[in-house]
Formats: sequence, C-alpha cells, structure tokens
Amino acid sequence: MIRLGRRAAVLAAAGMLAAVSVTGCSGSIDTDEVVATVGDEEITLGVANFYARMMQGQYETYYAQMMGTTGDAMWTQEVSDGVTMEQSMKDSVMTTLENMYVISQHASEYDVSLTDEEKVAIEEAAQQFDADNTDEAKETVSGYRQDIEKYLELATIQNKMIPKMQEGIDENVTDEEAAQKSMQYVFLSYTTTDDDGNSADLSDDEKAALMTNAQSLVDRVRAGEDMETVATELGMTVNTATFDSESTSPNSDLIAAADALANEGDITDPVETDNGIYIGRLTSLLDREATDQEKENIISQRQQDQYDSLLQEWKDAIDITVNDKVWDKVDFVDTGVSITTSQEAENSDGASADDGAASADGSDTSGESAE
Repeated sequence: MIRLGRRAAVLAAAGMLAAVSVTGCSGSIDTDEVVATVGDEEITLGVANFYARMMQGQYETYYAQMMGTTGDAMWTQEVSDGVTMEQSMKDSVMTTLENMYVISQHASEYDVSLTDEEKVAIEEAAQQFDADNTDEAKETVSGYRQDIEKYLELATIQNKMIPKMQEGIDENVTDEEAAQKSMQYVFLSYTTTDDDGNSADLSDDEKAALMTNAQSLVDRVRAGEDMETVATELGMTVNTATFDSESTSPNSDLIAAADALANEGDITDPVETDNGIYIGRLTSLLDREATDQEKENIISQRQQDQYDSLLQEWKDAIDITVNDKVWDKVDFVDTGVSITTSQEAENSDGASADDGAASADGSDTSGESAE
C-alpha cells in the first residue's frame, strides 16, 4: 500500500506527491542504471522512472477518463506524425529532469540551497513512502528513498531558483503597450441545433434572412437605439469581450473590424464568416481592468522569456545525452498506473491514508485500478 504523508506538502515542489497515489503492474528495473548524463552528473533510471510514473498516474486517472478511453489506448494514440502520446510524455519528462539537473548545478551562483527544514521534510516524506509500501509496489514506481529524495531535492531547488532566474526584468509597462479595448458583440450562427442535439446547416435563404436581421441591428444601433434592447427584440444574445489588435477570440475578422472603429459606441458592419455573422460595438478604447491585467501578463511573459533564455544558455554550454536503450525500459502501455483517493484505498483494504493510497498487484491493468 503506497502512501504519501502530509509532511511532504510543506514543499511547494512536492505538491504532486502529497496528494498522489498510484496503482500499477509490478516490474523490476535496475534503478542505478544511468538513463542520461547532464554535464558531469548522471540521472539514474530510478529517479526518471519515479517522476515518469507520477505523471503517468495523473494522466491515466484524469485525462484518460475525460477522453473516454483507457490508459493503454491513450498512450498509443498519435499526437503528431509518428509520435505517440507515450513518446511525447516521456520526452517531456526527460526534458523536465534535464532542466532540473541543470538548474541545480547553478544554484550556488544564486546562493540557493536547501534549508534544514526542507531537508528534514524531504527525508521524512521519503521515509514514510518507503515504510508504507510493499517491495512489489516500490519496484513498479521506483519508490525508494534515494530516488524520492533526489527528485524532491531537484524540484525544491528549481522552485527556489525560478524567481532568482527571473530577477532584473523590466517591469515598467505603459498603457500604450498593454492597451485593451472592450466591445459588445453578437454572433448569428449558420448552424441550428434541435432539442435532441442534432445540428443542421442553414439554407441560403435562411442565411440571407439572418443577414437582413444583422443589418437591421446595425442600422438601428447607429440610429441611436440601445444594442442590448434591439438584440433582445431580434432574438440575439449580446456578449462582451476585451481585445487588442493581436487577439483572435472570438473571431479574428470581428477583432479586425472592431479594432478599426475610431470612437466608443461605433458599431461594425455585419462580419460574415464561414460559421456565421458577427457584429461588434466598441464600448471602450481603454478598458482599465483588462489593460492592467495585460500589464501583469506582459511582465510574466518577460520573466518567463528570461528564465527560458538563461536555462537554454546553461544547457548549450554542456553536453546532455540520453541512453535510449535504458529509457525504453519505462513503458506506459504495459505497465499501468492510476491514482486512487484515500477513501478508495480504505474501501479496498481497510487501511487509512491521509493523502491517498496505491497498490501494485502484478497484473496488467493498463491504467485500470488494481484495488
């Protein structure tokens, strides 16, 4: 029975572990094998497998369910030409691990290190994980102290390094740079849906009638009538949106037409698209709330850009290699992992788990819970 104690939750970087439980097929691997090298430092298969299995569990439990599929079917789906979801996930896992190792190698340059409290929290989380799990379960997810501790150390250091790596960016953003306009708009769809959920395209005559109504709305608003009042009378729904010239939602053609309006209160001509007709009315040339939010977005993007640039610079300065033959031993299709709640764990074996529980039963569940 795999359990993760609340003590691990004191680490922001370990949030995933504090609430995660896994179930899966048992499988033995040499956790000391080197799966990759980052400069002069080695990534063991144990650390890589542990992180990969945590991510696998989240995806099989939540995403597969939302997609209406099973774990093994999900991992074999192609996400791009010749690349399965399993390959994509494993590439993402390896890149994340490489980044964490690189960042930890530069931590001393920023006077970043683990505090005594963090070291204790990591040790206690690893000890509890180790003590509460069977050997069979730990073989499946590489849930051994040295692997868990190494992952938590790396993740905690990365968490502390992020703000350090983002320091010094220009946080001055003018209204002009961040300016967001606002508008009211209606959309008249070329598709109808009946009570049973069946959809049908409008005929040419119906589309022409829709355009007539759209033009009527435009003409009456330009004559001084209230847009919402007229729209309600014509059976239309008025929506609101904030935007700038680079926005694409709700529709890029509507955005271009609305952005070209010179004065607040101006309304566009009917904007015909493949899916229907849009009409927009400019309500503000500078939406204060949206503009202030965009300023925050711009600052956040600058921080992210600096972080990414610095990380890439560090990675370019060293050799990073992956041993594909070793990494291939981590297989999501044949070894299923799923998350169970603490209540499910209690129901399955009578044991109580504060933050969740998991088991590995040795059968090929391929993402199904082995409880």
